[in-house]
Amino acid sequence: MTNKDDIIFEEGADNIFADLGLDESDELYTRAQIGFHVLTLLKNKNLKQKDAALLLGIAQPDVSHLMNGHFSRFTADKLLDFLRRLDQTVSITIRPHKQGEPYSQIAYGA
Repeated sequence: MTNKDDIIFEEGADNIFADLGLDESDELYTRAQIGFHVLTLLKNKNLKQKDAALLLGIAQPDVSHLMNGHFSRFTADKLLDFLRRLDQTVSITIRPHKQGEPYSQIAYGA
């Protein structure tokens, strides 16, 4: 039996892909975040995969990949297009790392 004091762990950052040391970790993280929202919206609609394919403008096998969380198969732009097709508006906030400095917002979609 393991004593809980013997367990060693390391707290990760916000980006699991960076924690794993993967190349293009920021891009992978972005796709995962957007893909998760697309997946949630599709699940809430209870669409059959062929109907989701028509709505998103992709082939049914690609919907299967999306529903299985394989977001890295799609570009961030394609995932953003899926959100638009799902009648969503996306706001992107661009700001410096330092608090209190001015920032910009971009709206994309509906």
